[in-house]
Amino acid sequence: MIDKKVKILVVDDTVTYRKIISDILNKVDGFEVVGTAANGKIALDKLDHLRPDVITLDLEMPVMDGLEVLQELKKRKSSIGAIMLSAFTTKGADTTVKALDLGAFDFVVKPSAGNIEENEKLLLNQLCPKIDAFIRTNSVKCILAGKNRQEVDQKTKITAEPVIPKQKILRADPGVTREVVVLGISTGGPQSLSKMLPELSGDFPVPILIVQHMPPMFTKSLANDLNKKCQLNVCEASHGQRILPGNIYIAPGGKQMKVIKKLDGKVIEINNDPPENSCKPAVDYLFRSVAHVYGQHALGVIMTGMGNDGTMGCRLLKRQGAMIIVQDQASCVVYGMPKLPTEEGLADTISSLDHMSMEITNSIKRGMALCR
Repeated sequence: MIDKKVKILVVDDTVTYRKIISDILNKVDGFEVVGTAANGKIALDKLDHLRPDVITLDLEMPVMDGLEVLQELKKRKSSIGAIMLSAFTTKGADTTVKALDLGAFDFVVKPSAGNIEENEKLLLNQLCPKIDAFIRTNSVKCILAGKNRQEVDQKTKITAEPVIPKQKILRADPGVTREVVVLGISTGGPQSLSKMLPELSGDFPVPILIVQHMPPMFTKSLANDLNKKCQLNVCEASHGQRILPGNIYIAPGGKQMKVIKKLDGKVIEINNDPPENSCKPAVDYLFRSVAHVYGQHALGVIMTGMGNDGTMGCRLLKRQGAMIIVQDQASCVVYGMPKLPTEEGLADTISSLDHMSMEITNSIKRGMALCR
């Protein structure tokens, strides 16, 4: 699928991890580890000579750590994709969220137990799809950029125009009040949420429920980080928590989240139900419960991410008359999750990241105004 070998630089202060990661990636057809580095300074010194497409980057290193490397790559406006290797700790989770904010493409969690063979398999299964996703996404963006250079007059049209739906779009009734926003997001999510959610005003009138594909601990770090940036209250959701306007609830990593209706209002249920689409939390799982409890009064949003988690949920919401907004291809870090709902004609609105908060706000307020 990839035309030329992907050049990878492995950066880690531990000899063992440098060897493990190099060995497993060199076995993958289409990947080539072109070098290793024991700290960030050595890595930066090697970039011009090795010209890697991707670096696997440890967070905690002497001399120059992973965050400092990302800051330097950002300063250089580098197109190299950085995939972080994070420790499965609270500190590791907090630092990883900062790394994603600085432009890291994605991250994997370093195995904390098990034998070498199991750890190698786990790292391989985590790293390969993310490296592949970065290369594919970067290639598409280069093609779009090339078209823009060749067709200057069509620039706006090419970057903003969505995939033509395969089916006729069934528009939701704009006059229906929307009582909840439910949002699914994955790769590229922390950066996108950090841009979009702080733009929502402090008087936003309905609750927001979010599934961001992340492991345990990392969702709490994300919620804490977003809470510092947003006018609305952001928290990692807890079992039995009441769903109230002006609050943003993020599904905890490693658990499933759904909405249930009780006599005194709607509450969150957190449970250990099986993964869906290999995801836990899963967007489809949450959307299904929202379709059942809120029906046409929901607004579903699908943003950047790998895979197709959320498509089935959008279908269910649409059958109930709910409104759907999806992110456009040009502004996605990975155009996976929004692609199928767009092609199926499920989206009422296709929005860039820059306009997403405005589209969500307008959709909510329009329904309220028309119902008065």
